[in-house]
Amino acid sequence: MLKIKDLKKDFGEKKVLKGINLTVNKGDVLGIIGPSGCGKSTLLRCINYLEKPTSGMIILDNKEITNKDNLANLRKKVGMVFQHFNLFENLKVIDNIILAPVKLGLLNKKEALIKADELLKKIGLEDKKDYYPRQLSGGQKQRIAIVRALIMNPELMLFDEPTSALDPEMIGEVTSLMRQIAKEGMTMIVISHETNFIKNFATRIALMEDGQITLEGTPKELLGKLKKNKVKDFLSKVENI
Repeated sequence: MLKIKDLKKDFGEKKVLKGINLTVNKGDVLGIIGPSGCGKSTLLRCINYLEKPTSGMIILDNKEITNKDNLANLRKKVGMVFQHFNLFENLKVIDNIILAPVKLGLLNKKEALIKADELLKKIGLEDKKDYYPRQLSGGQKQRIAIVRALIMNPELMLFDEPTSALDPEMIGEVTSLMRQIAKEGMTMIVISHETNFIKNFATRIALMEDGQITLEGTPKELLGKLKKNKVKDFLSKVENI
């Protein structure tokens, strides 16, 4: 479904991504772990073309998305959920959700409202549709952000530290929804420091260090390599396993 070939990203003299090679198959839930500053978020932003790669190829459904002609198609197929929600504070919840599909012509307003109501009911927040983001808890905001991505009917969802800005008691609200989406067959790439969540949720895990993927495998394969000091040292700083 998604193939990344020798992807590199420089910011001036700073080399952030140093040749990423990665394949994500349909239905995969790929968890990316690694120390802060290793390039995880930059990788996601390049996949969604929020950052233009310096070189390399990103291929989605056999089409190179690093070609600007395919960007409109990319926006429809790839949803992204950010660490800090990125909701429009001046818009009600319902308007945050329907803005993109209506503006891009994927749904007319009536269709978008019906779909938004269905999704809000699914996550138990239908009574919040006329609220503004400032009236919601962090967990509610992030679930709304996920619904905003889902209404586009994406084929791939990207999650950039979706729980790191939440209070501990709200993390479960978001991770429960993510598990539900995964069970329904959504292909997902998730960056998270919640190692226990990743190891119990992801079908595959990739370890990033200094702009490169240094290890990749199933949770059992990767986390079974704890005898390797670099993996053990990193994981011990994140969470006891």
